Amino acid sequence: MITGQTLRDAILSGANNIANQRTRVDELNVFPVPDGDTGTNMSMTIGAARAELEAMPDSCTVAEASKTAASAMLRGARGNSGVITSLLFRGFSKALKDKTEASSADLAAALQQGVEAAYKAVMKPTEGTILTVSRLAAEKAAECTELDVPAMWDATLQAGQAALDDTPNLLPVLKKAGVVDAGGQGIMLIFEGMKQVFDGGEIIAGAEVAAKPKVSSEAAGKGVFADDLMKVEDIKNGYCTQFLLHKDADASVTRLRAFLESNGDSVVVIEDDDVANCHVHTSDPGMMLSEAIKYGYLTNFKIENMHEQFLARQKQAKGLEKQAEAEEKKDSEFPYAAVDPEREYGFVAVAAGEGLKAVFGDLGVDAVVSGGQTMNPSTEDILAAIQSVPAKTVLVLPNNKNIIMASEQAQKLADRKVIVLPTRTVPQGMTAMLNFDPDLKPEENAVAMMQAADRVSTGLITYAARDSEFDGKPIKKGEIMALENGKIVATGTDLVKMTYRLARSMKKKDTQFITVISGCDVSDEDAEKTTDLVRTKCGGNIEVSHISGGQPVYYYMISVE
Repeated sequence: MITGQTLRDAILSGANNIANQRTRVDELNVFPVPDGDTGTNMSMTIGAARAELEAMPDSCTVAEASKTAASAMLRGARGNSGVITSLLFRGFSKALKDKTEASSADLAAALQQGVEAAYKAVMKPTEGTILTVSRLAAEKAAECTELDVPAMWDATLQAGQAALDDTPNLLPVLKKAGVVDAGGQGIMLIFEGMKQVFDGGEIIAGAEVAAKPKVSSEAAGKGVFADDLMKVEDIKNGYCTQFLLHKDADASVTRLRAFLESNGDSVVVIEDDDVANCHVHTSDPGMMLSEAIKYGYLTNFKIENMHEQFLARQKQAKGLEKQAEAEEKKDSEFPYAAVDPEREYGFVAVAAGEGLKAVFGDLGVDAVVSGGQTMNPSTEDILAAIQSVPAKTVLVLPNNKNIIMASEQAQKLADRKVIVLPTRTVPQGMTAMLNFDPDLKPEENAVAMMQAADRVSTGLITYAARDSEFDGKPIKKGEIMALENGKIVATGTDLVKMTYRLARSMKKKDTQFITVISGCDVSDEDAEKTTDLVRTKCGGNIEVSHISGGQPVYYYMISVE
């Protein structure tokens, strides 16, 4: 049997192990395009639980440890690999519910529940990935429940490693690249880190990081302590109050949220099936707790006097680093907004680059989340954007295949109706918005918008992030690559030629529009010259336009429809 302390420490050890080796996992990216962030996404996902786990007492139960980890990972999940990781640990939370300690059979059941949830979340599960590695590891665990936890976990790891080693045989693209699946490697690193604690060892140490001024989460984005001009008497709601509400069956916290907003400020309520994490600044914490207890029972109380904090912070305010300022801006970017019953629709999109953000704004998108190929926003980032849009139905456009799953998880956590349109590229997202019809019902709009998006072909001009091979020919790091709908179709050294040749090859008999979207590494002058060449090479009957998108990674995006 293992205690809650052991499970807590095991998860922390797993988080540190993948954090220490995330670059190694990133480098397993099959294609040389600069998007190999699987290790980073998985590390940030499990790392989202670190602070809350470290704050838990040694007397915690396995139910409490697993629930805390799963809830934090769900909110912090980034990318498809991160979402799958969070779902695997959500299995731990469900299987260990109400348990003080856990046996080998309990852990085997936890793995199985997590695997089942992960498979259900993926529309078309692909074998030879993190799913296969996790499934075969869980199946082995189920066969070893008569062993003690260290022995069972060791057998589970051996099965997982064998499955990982076999991934190239299941996915030819892995074999061709000479690598194993990155997600599978990532989950094995997490499990290996957990093994060290299950075996009675210490938590694997995390990599050393430079010391930074600590800024409380309450201060971030609220402007309470960072403003030199603020006076202590300006703090009207002086008690920062946080608690976990373990909801009664079928309880909805919508009314509780409204109560907190009516009697305080800086309200944040994030909920999943069983728990709501509530935060409010108020002048009467007791009144907040008395109302909240009507909806279930409360734990993890945290009440701080912000007047005292403010006075202490003033001494440190001038020394805060730029990162704290960036976090402040990020947290305040999407303030919560209650649903306006008279507003039917709202929109959230994901995009990187000021130009693209402006384009989506012009198309009617209410909140644009910063993110894209190498910067996948978390579930919590997307959820915050959704809940800043005061509409009865919010349509979400991820605009990247690796952000769709995080968007779908945010959909489940939101307190309003959300429809995720599985747009896989920015051009698809732009076309989807152009085909929105306010007179249609939400589901009808979703179908019509995606039908339009699916008619768009997307071309990308980027660079090789590492030496690789394409169609039997070597690709050198830094070489220009052309991709059509996600597949490498050509490589070369001349950026302009690669761009207009890609546009010309993508043109079809019925093509009407070509849009050239230039990135942050292309000057406006060069972009206009390239657009003129595309216009010349693609014929006079096609409307060719240019947008300065400012996106990273891609010199050009090309939309053909």
